[in-house]
Amino acid sequence: MNGTNGKLYDSPDSALLPYPIILAATKGDPDAMKAVMQHFSGYIASLSLRKLYDERGNAYFGVDEDIRSRLQSKLMRAVLTFRAE
Repeated sequence: MNGTNGKLYDSPDSALLPYPIILAATKGDPDAMKAVMQHFSGYIASLSLRKLYDERGNAYFGVDEDIRSRLQSKLMRAVLTFRAE
């Protein structure tokens, strides 16, 4: 990571993925796919938040791992079928 705070690229416009990374991810490049997954990890985690209960019945909010993994796999499938032309 070398002080990059977990980011694979450093861009002033960090809200967008660079086009070459998107293009490489659509062609199946594992490093580019990792960058796409990392870019959307916060959004996926927020979509996966659910009200969970512990063994004593106390409610808390946590990430539902099943939903998170399903969203990640759907994102990977969508990236691989995306045609950037």
